[in-house]
Amino acid sequence: MISQLPSSDKNFVESLIPQKFPFVMVSELREYSESHLVSGFTIHEDNIFVSNGIFQASGLIEHQAQSVALHTGYQFYLLGKEAPTGYIGAIKSFEAEELPKTGDILKTEVHILNEMLGVTLVEIVTKVNETVIAKSQMKTVVK
Repeated sequence: MISQLPSSDKNFVESLIPQKFPFVMVSELREYSESHLVSGFTIHEDNIFVSNGIFQASGLIEHQAQSVALHTGYQFYLLGKEAPTGYIGAIKSFEAEELPKTGDILKTEVHILNEMLGVTLVEIVTKVNETVIAKSQMKTVVK
């Protein structure tokens, strides 16, 4: 079941992840289901991962990882529990077709492939204007 719940309420979205300003790399929760999430993020000039108007690959990786954290955070929110802290356990693959620019809006789809004993294997695709700019597969671990 997919719950359509567009939320660009900055405070609500930030309450679902452990990261705090200036390290927050998600700004919207667009869709959620037990095995899927769509997040959004607008790149601003003052972002710590922006250099000469370009959002760096390290920022894309962090955005993707925070999208996974957003899935976990919202899952725990629905259960009325506080979300655990998570970590990137391993990045199996990461490929950036192009780096986004200041003003671009990232749309990231997270697909949960497997989840067992606090370890989650995910596949992540990030787009700008429906063009795929980055793909990854990573494992995240909750504390």
